[in-house]
Amino acid sequence: MKLAPTQNRLLSPLKPLWESRHQWWLIALMWLMMVAPAQASLLLRVAIKQDVSEVTIGSSTPATVLDSAGQSLGQLNGMEASLARSTGSGVALGGWQGNQIVIEPSGDGYVYIGDRWYRGNTVLVPTSGGLTVINQVDLEEYLYSVLGAEMSPSWPQEALKAQAVAARTYALYQRQKRGNSLYDVGNDTYWQVYQGVEKEANTTHAAVQATAGQVLVYNGEPIEAVFHSSSGGHTENVEDVWMEPRPYLRGVPDHDAGSPVYQWTETFTSSQLSSRISGVGNVLSMRPERTSPHGRIQSMLIVGDAGQRTIDGEELRQALNLRSARFTVVPQQGPSASKNTLSNTPTGFTFQGRGFGHGIGLSQWGAYNLASQGVNYQQIVLHYYQNATLAKIRVE
Repeated sequence: MKLAPTQNRLLSPLKPLWESRHQWWLIALMWLMMVAPAQASLLLRVAIKQDVSEVTIGSSTPATVLDSAGQSLGQLNGMEASLARSTGSGVALGGWQGNQIVIEPSGDGYVYIGDRWYRGNTVLVPTSGGLTVINQVDLEEYLYSVLGAEMSPSWPQEALKAQAVAARTYALYQRQKRGNSLYDVGNDTYWQVYQGVEKEANTTHAAVQATAGQVLVYNGEPIEAVFHSSSGGHTENVEDVWMEPRPYLRGVPDHDAGSPVYQWTETFTSSQLSSRISGVGNVLSMRPERTSPHGRIQSMLIVGDAGQRTIDGEELRQALNLRSARFTVVPQQGPSASKNTLSNTPTGFTFQGRGFGHGIGLSQWGAYNLASQGVNYQQIVLHYYQNATLAKIRVE
């Protein structure tokens, strides 16, 4: 396999990666065994609503209503909304009650939960906080939606395939490490965004189907395949941002230059900062105490006229709603009240930043640029997840 000259220039930092893989594209994927008794596909339990008092439920086609033992309670008419509610000790749907209720649509029907349509079926379970609604859906069909929610369906197919592999791996990792007796994953950004059929597209279907069952593993286990929008030129070692070292979450050169979030600027007045950062009064200075090797703020000393405090870089990013913690801070000086000079007290601060997100793992804009240059999804994921191996799950 040869790359065009322009691709060679773009990928020069990556060249050792696939040379060291000994032409991995000629090697069959290893098998990763997944246990899923009595079913040909792996079903994922996704919590859509948690601890609510009631929720609207429906089906696009006539649906069977089942109890916890799998016995039929009756039929739910297609395209007819019903209210599910907690009864304290159980759940109720219309005139049916039980300690669990399942809605299974007929044919190729969809289920309706809250305000969206989903594939698969619906499971209503009582919890201490009320009612939890779970969408039980095939893993691959779940990914149809995740791709459309996490990456634009109009992006190059190889970027979408890379996202599909990362998202599939991440779902299985979360299922294994953080799932519980009720559900395997949630549906928000803590897990990964899942919004049902409205986020699906022909391109997301194609990317999922082209990579069906493919995951990234390390020592035979799915990796924590986190991803972000753009790192601003170089991704981070995970321990420099979040947690203990992971051999597959290492900082690598990114290829996100030119992305809409590659560079950004935000300016705050001192009063705006003081309203968002407690305990210091009017902010007088901001000085990094620790930074990552690539300039991401790990901790910042903030001095004000009423005190000072050290704040975690990620906490500061969230408090100020910044795109990332990779930034520098420039004080803005205003005119002195007593003479025509600049005051020593800053009137505000400008944050000059790069990237969007935590900067760990797959860079989505990096994947976009690489795919646009003809790089395939295998090369993309094995660059951003160092020391990982592509595998294919086999459900038994």
